Amino acid sequence: QVQLVESGGGLVQPGGSLRLSCAASGSILSIGVMGWYRQAPGKQRELVAIIRNNGNTNYADSVKGRFTISRDDAKNTEYLQMNSLKPEDTAVYYCNANIRTMVEGYMNYWGEGTLVTVSS
Repeated sequence: QVQLVESGGGLVQPGGSLRLSCAASGSILSIGVMGWYRQAPGKQRELVAIIRNNGNTNYADSVKGRFTISRDDAKNTEYLQMNSLKPEDTAVYYCNANIRTMVEGYMNYWGEGTLVTVSS
């Protein structure tokens, strides 16, 4: 019953910035941890950043100081601000959230992914 929809991906030059958004919809009662993951060609999906419902955050070492995760609970939306992008950041980015609905307890949901390409 829940859908997560990412937006904001695209092509950007090294050193540039992008802002990803992920909006959750459905009969949502509450959202716990939200996060962003990415999967580069030939590699496993990896954690980029998470944000808890109290605002506490964690980042992969590779993105610390460059990426910022945030959330707007009134909009059921999470964001990933990506600055100083590197070619190594090229990947499909997936949003993730633990969500409690009117009909089910907390479950893990994934978006379909949005492609970020960092290239000159």
